[in-house]
Amino acid sequence: MGRIVAGVFWLLVAMLPAAGAQAQENVTLKPGAGRDLVESHCAACHSLDYPPMNSRFLSRSGWETEVNKMIAAYGAPIEPGDAKIIIDYLAANYGSGK
Repeated sequence: MGRIVAGVFWLLVAMLPAAGAQAQENVTLKPGAGRDLVESHCAACHSLDYPPMNSRFLSRSGWETEVNKMIAAYGAPIEPGDAKIIIDYLAANYGSGK
């Protein structure tokens, strides 16, 4: 049973890039250093409306946790240097300031 659940999970994860690409068509992120990395790395799996939607809730440490989760738990292929730039961009432009 566990293998079936895992298989279904990974099938759904594999479908996310297509869903994210469609959902993000009308989203324009704030200009700033690192926006290109957010657009290329993050939009590969989900919509770019996540940063604006979560900006009320996530401080710098929250964005750091989210980016690290995407790398560790979901296998996002983001190099450590790029992760820092992505976190810096998200914190500066979509951080709650908490």
